[in-house]
Amino acid sequence: MNYLQKIEDAKRLIERAVLDYPNICLGSSFGKDSMVTLALVISVRPKIPVFSIMAETEFPETYELADRVAREYDLNYTEYVFAQEAGGKCCGRPKVEKTKEALRSYDAWISGVRKTEGITRSDFEPVEEKNGLVKINPILEFTELDIWRYTALNHLPVNPIYQRGYRSLGCALCSFPEEDECETERAGRWKGTENACGECGIHTQPLR
Repeated sequence: MNYLQKIEDAKRLIERAVLDYPNICLGSSFGKDSMVTLALVISVRPKIPVFSIMAETEFPETYELADRVAREYDLNYTEYVFAQEAGGKCCGRPKVEKTKEALRSYDAWISGVRKTEGITRSDFEPVEEKNGLVKINPILEFTELDIWRYTALNHLPVNPIYQRGYRSLGCALCSFPEEDECETERAGRWKGTENACGECGIHTQPLR
């Protein structure tokens, strides 16, 4: 599938989703994938509710970008902040619980996950349902190159942290820059731990 077809398919999925699920929102981390998803979604529904789940340990640049994008794009935006769990996995259970809180009053949400970002996401579907909550994944088939191409062609804001060699951004505790060009995209997440390259849980656990 070529780049332009992926964009058209993503927009069609979003258009169907907002019609089928009027009570829908968009989750955003303001990372590279989230920014592309945000741009696609607000081109269809400009005032869709947008939420982010932020750790107290986020990079300062992430907070600054979220504030700037929310203001410049005039988003209908809510920010949820959680504290890391002492002795637990960084960005684990508290992030999942805060996401449940954010989604409590919605029937469906849109996310910016991609299949090629990590092996844990290779079997995700464009539309998923768990315990009555529907998740829409419009950029699932995008590659990392597709993301940067769309970002450049559409002049989207970019977190400056990427300029330091990061490819996948979480918070400042669980994200590390690339060390080798042969690494996978999520190799820098929870590096050196049993959770390396893994998931925080919001895309793998039921949120109801």
